[in-house]
Amino acid sequence: MDFPAGATALIVIDVQKAFDQMEAAGAKRNNPDAVSRITELLAAFRRSGNPVIHIRHENLNPQSRFHPSQSGHEVREEAREMDGEPVLVKTVNSAFIGTDLDARLKRDGISHVVIVGATTNHCVETTTRMAGNLGYQTFLVSDATWTFDRKGLDNRVFSAQDIHDMSLANLQDEFCQVVLAGDVVTNLAATRG
Repeated sequence: MDFPAGATALIVIDVQKAFDQMEAAGAKRNNPDAVSRITELLAAFRRSGNPVIHIRHENLNPQSRFHPSQSGHEVREEAREMDGEPVLVKTVNSAFIGTDLDARLKRDGISHVVIVGATTNHCVETTTRMAGNLGYQTFLVSDATWTFDRKGLDNRVFSAQDIHDMSLANLQDEFCQVVLAGDVVTNLAATRG
């Protein structure tokens, strides 16, 4: 695992209060410590001087928790951007569609991206697939992302952990390298010297 100084960016996807509201309403999720891992990664990237890019989901439906008029659109405090850290707003699953993410990364000489956030099988997976296809050295942090139980076409309920694990299995080696937050932090510190 190699994170070139100045050429590695952390992409933080949709760490918004809507997901907390979904959980409070009874949705079952995995990785309850994912936001803590994201907080650790934010601190490590900021210490290393590597860029952090925040992604927010905005749903155009006024009834959606992710609509700007709803409290769920707000970012969790632990993942809030700092001065100078860009916030890109998307209206679809991929952070590369309808934003300047690809152009921004290329302009800034970013060759490596580390992806965290929510949800594993939606916006995280879609963004990771595109990052890999666009040629970035892509790392998905398995313990810094999460998802929810989901009902299949036959009404069978698939657990959040099974969905998460299958998404990671689909992505590993084909689109990215799946890693752990602690390993990223350690490698960033070693790169910084």
